[in-house]
Amino acid sequence: MSGVPFLLEIGSEEIPNWMIPKALEILKKDFEELVMNRLGEGPKTVEVYATPRRLVLIARNLRLAMADLDEMMPGPPVSAGEEARASFEKKFKDWDQSLQIVVRPGKKGDYYYAKFTKRGKTAQEIIAETLPALINIPWPKSMYWTVLDHDRHVDRKSEIRWIRPIRWLIAMLGDEVVPFEIAGVRSGNLTEGHRLLGCKSIAVTAANLDQQLEANRVLLSAEKRRAKIITEIGALLSGGPFELNFDRELLETLVYTTEFPTPILGSFDREYLRLPREVLSTVMRHHQNYFSLLDKKTLDLAPNFIAVMNTSADPEGLVRHGNERVLRARFNDARFFWEVDQKKKLADRIGDLAHVTFQAKVGSYLDKTKRMDALADSLGGDPNSRRAVLLCKCDLTTEMVKEFTDLQGIVGGLYAKEQGEPKRVWQAIYEHYKPLSSEDTIPSTIEGQIVALADKFDTLAQFFMVGLAPTGSRDPFALRRAAQGVVRILVEGNVRVRIKDYLYTLPELEQFFKERVEHYFREGRGFRYDEVRAVVGAGWDDLHDVGLRLNALQTVRLMENFEPLASSFKRIANILKQANFSNGGAVDAGLLEPGPERDLYKDFDRVRQNAKTSDYLPALEAIATLRPAVDRFFDKVLVNAPDERIRRNRLTLLSNLLTEFSAIADFSEIVPTNT
Repeated sequence: MSGVPFLLEIGSEEIPNWMIPKALEILKKDFEELVMNRLGEGPKTVEVYATPRRLVLIARNLRLAMADLDEMMPGPPVSAGEEARASFEKKFKDWDQSLQIVVRPGKKGDYYYAKFTKRGKTAQEIIAETLPALINIPWPKSMYWTVLDHDRHVDRKSEIRWIRPIRWLIAMLGDEVVPFEIAGVRSGNLTEGHRLLGCKSIAVTAANLDQQLEANRVLLSAEKRRAKIITEIGALLSGGPFELNFDRELLETLVYTTEFPTPILGSFDREYLRLPREVLSTVMRHHQNYFSLLDKKTLDLAPNFIAVMNTSADPEGLVRHGNERVLRARFNDARFFWEVDQKKKLADRIGDLAHVTFQAKVGSYLDKTKRMDALADSLGGDPNSRRAVLLCKCDLTTEMVKEFTDLQGIVGGLYAKEQGEPKRVWQAIYEHYKPLSSEDTIPSTIEGQIVALADKFDTLAQFFMVGLAPTGSRDPFALRRAAQGVVRILVEGNVRVRIKDYLYTLPELEQFFKERVEHYFREGRGFRYDEVRAVVGAGWDDLHDVGLRLNALQTVRLMENFEPLASSFKRIANILKQANFSNGGAVDAGLLEPGPERDLYKDFDRVRQNAKTSDYLPALEAIATLRPAVDRFFDKVLVNAPDERIRRNRLTLLSNLLTEFSAIADFSEIVPTNT
């Protein structure tokens, strides 16, 4: 027999869109751990949904109660007498009518035991006692607010912190309300529809919540809201001269800032197209949440935009006119900033960076610029990249960037271009923050790559020096992204530098970078985790070389002899570790016994000569041919020979074998594919 459904809805004032997905993840995980694992039966499903004004959880197939449990609790020995027995029984007399006092043998005689049935808690009880903890989500930011105490009829501070004031709560197990109260709000079965288009009080159950909300202009499913936005934008642009400048991040923002999204088409004066496309797009995207549009023929920015309103229609165009008016004011601001900023060249702003703080413990952006200049020089930067380094942070002093912070770097590049700097210079400034994400590209020129590396290397070193390294999942200064950017630029740009030369001998920073290198080649390039660990374990300072060794290892591990040989290398490493042997030296050929031992020595010497090549694939192929000789050695030769000189000589042979070829990869890290 299937269980009953449970519905939880937390209604509140509008929740910031960027906090919603994580909150849903936490809510679902906590419910599964605290409730579903105790009450779930059959197929267990927990669904979570959200709009700006509500978080919803629907669980299906819950048992109405936990099973009863028979309990036996030990008491005093029978030899303690009747008085001890009575006292023991008294402790349990109110627990359960099924209580029995029985006698059971023990190691030192007979003992009294209390035997009773412990009633399993009902689903109502379990859910009611769990809900306050479930609802108390750890938001990035949260607040207390004043609530009404129903019993005392007085105002008091809410007992929990939440992102916004909670306005209603639904908690229903099947058709029954689970009674509880939090933050002055009591649970019930009533939800609210759209703030403007729906009813204020709607009775619902888990079975009809979605339909009831949709009838009141709330699309509970994020997927439905997403599809509605995309479909209706397509209808607006169908057959017209424009196409959407699609922005996935903006789409997700709009999905979680609306309950009933409806796109509308707006326009602006072509005169504003004299401003750079980047400025106009940023104003529309980051400040108004508008999609920009492109001319289908030229792919230039069109004097139009798509706004998404949180209502069903705009028959008189009032919403459209309002959006156009606001955008016009923002464009006027941007045009004013552009004109004012041009009165002072970037080169004349370098000194102003002394008054812009990079980080309180580290110093100003002028200090950073000087360090970056030295780094660019050591990275082999030419005059263009050195010039770009000097100018790349100057846009932080401009009015445009002060108002539109997302344009830093981009504005610097645009201003440098406008002021006559060479293309190699302004383009390096424009791109020096790249890559901004795993999907973003690296700077397209070597000059841009040098500036980006100098910037990121300096940021990482300075923050680690003053103890501001990332901890756990917290990374407020985006240092993981900076390190990943360095790795990508070095590999994808084929920039040949040794990373450790720029880590200031900081062990914590070296380990941090090593983890980023492993992550990039594993997640970004698709190498197996053991291949990455094997190659990185043999050295990761030159990332171009790491890539060559990984490609060769990935190819050669398909050979029949390779993985068994890797297992033998792991065996060699364990033998040397157990023997506490680390002093290799030269093998005494005169002490080698004829047969497998001498054969291995000869094969080792042959392969060592063949492996001395900058091409790792033939080197690894040559190493793989050692497998038969190694197998015969372990089958026929006793490494820990009674004679100390022979034992040390054999350990030396194994040590040299391991050391010689571990410069390419630590083969002991390879995990056989059939395990």
